[in-house]
Amino acid sequence: MTNQASMNEEQQSQWVRTQYQAATKYLADKGLVTDSVAMEESRYLVPVVAVWKLKLLDGTKAWVISGDLPTDHSSADVAPDARDALRHFSLKWQLQAENLFKAGAAEQNKFAELLVSRAEGLYRLYEDEKLWGSK
Repeated sequence: MTNQASMNEEQQSQWVRTQYQAATKYLADKGLVTDSVAMEESRYLVPVVAVWKLKLLDGTKAWVISGDLPTDHSSADVAPDARDALRHFSLKWQLQAENLFKAGAAEQNKFAELLVSRAEGLYRLYEDEKLWGSK
């Protein structure tokens, strides 16, 4: 995996643009059209994760997560900021993985294991005070 230190500024900017496009395409595939992005509330850790706060055409807002993990979204009501959005997705994915394991479908186990792995990584990012500074 590429790390941020080995990427120049242009490559980092391109990664951010690519993640924004992935997030808006993901929403569009769900029938949700993006109106604008709240850049001051969105956060990204190149090249691992981006958490976008997006306003939709219907006036609602959503958190969308993308990067080296499954792209997902939730209502902006689930978290007051990007840090808590990471925690939300971590817990959401742990529950989804648990349900997939319980279902016992062998083909779903690999995805469930991916969810658990990424959920644990998200929670470590959530807990890392160096990334967030003081609240």
